[in-house]
Amino acid sequence: MLKTSDFYYDLPEELIAQTPAEPRDSSRMLVYKRSEKKIEHRIFRDIVDYLKAGDVLVINNTKVIPARLYGKLSTGGAVEVLLLKRLDMDLWETLVRPGRKCPVGREIFVSDKLSMTVEDVTVTGERVMRMKCDGVFEEVLDEVGSMPLPPYIKKKLDDETRYQTVYAKHEGSAAAPTAGLHFTPELLEKIKGMGVEIAEIMLHVGLGTFRPVKEESVEEHKMHTEYYEIPKDAAEKINAAKKEGRRIIAVGTTSVRTLESVADENGFVTATTGETDIFIYPPYDFKCVDALLTNFHLPESTLIMLVSAFCTREEVLDIYKTAVGEKYRFFSFGDCTLFL
Repeated sequence: MLKTSDFYYDLPEELIAQTPAEPRDSSRMLVYKRSEKKIEHRIFRDIVDYLKAGDVLVINNTKVIPARLYGKLSTGGAVEVLLLKRLDMDLWETLVRPGRKCPVGREIFVSDKLSMTVEDVTVTGERVMRMKCDGVFEEVLDEVGSMPLPPYIKKKLDDETRYQTVYAKHEGSAAAPTAGLHFTPELLEKIKGMGVEIAEIMLHVGLGTFRPVKEESVEEHKMHTEYYEIPKDAAEKINAAKKEGRRIIAVGTTSVRTLESVADENGFVTATTGETDIFIYPPYDFKCVDALLTNFHLPESTLIMLVSAFCTREEVLDIYKTAVGEKYRFFSFGDCTLFL
């Protein structure tokens, strides 16, 4: 039995990045060559040294919404609401703190233009909220919402676009697909100029990606569903590459989960939309993805479990130990790893 505690590692708090690297592509990159079991230490813009013509770089073009809302109850108590997933036009799955103050029927007032009522409480404690909005919801959200930075980032972000990838297009995420934060428009153009194809897919990041694993046994953890889209042109690029034996390089765990959710046994994907609750942990046979670019992840998270399936748990823990020793920066605004 795989235990959640098998994926624990020690991380000094000072290595948790509080601000993004400036410029984006100046972050550090630990490269791990799986076949050689070899680590190299580079700067992110050096990724061009590891790419070649014919590779397909798969990116997640979701866009983070200002999903964090601060509201008040009629009793005067303060609550914080994180929008996770839109279920209908005015119905949202949310995380509420403190949840005990928000039973079914409780109304939360955010501003004179926005209030919400608890319609349901899920088995895992999320609140399904009915929104009451005076105006266009997206416009009101831009006015009253704030960027949902993770709780371990204590410093206020001066420029909120730094928590978006430069290719973010489709609004709907409660968190950024952070592996993509390292790219600049200029670097992407350079990569395309080398003959590397870019395939854009989308997965709206929600609770499935960042909900902590509370079960002792990894197998007992249940992922929440997240919405994804694979457009026709992306599927065609990926399938042509698979047919010709060219590499599929996933940018981020969200891209991995999307591709592996739809890939057949030969790694071919279909142009489709849907919801995925795929949970990847060792051992796992990757069908579509050949290489992975990802940030350093929290101990005991589903993300470090996914990365551990890409090589082995022991290798990943050794890599993380090396990264701690080399003082890499961790988590959302931190450095990254390239697994080849």
